Amino acid sequence: QVQLVVSGGGLVQPGGSLRLSCVASVSISGFNAMGWYRQSPEKQRVPVATITLPGTTRYADSVKGRFTISRDNAKNTVYLQMNSLKSEDTAVYYCQATGGVYYYWGQGTQVTVSS
Repeated sequence: QVQLVVSGGGLVQPGGSLRLSCVASVSISGFNAMGWYRQSPEKQRVPVATITLPGTTRYADSVKGRFTISRDNAKNTVYLQMNSLKSEDTAVYYCQATGGVYYYWGQGTQVTVSS
């Protein structure tokens, strides 16, 4: 059974940084892609950043230049480095892994950007 364990959320001031981690219970080399999504209250869950097995990355326009997604296959971990955080980045962040026709989700972690 695939499990994704997310950590790293918290409260940060505007302009600050956080790094989220997503540790998989299996080798992430078996996933076609992994990504980070976020959901604000009363809004849909939307993609923030994705990384494919070959390493291709994609970002939502709202986070380009501020967020960086990366993966460490040896640690079965995907990271989301978030810099220059804004209040509008406040949301619950989720990790997702795609393997063939299957999708796996980690538990959410709250990121709050506030002074």
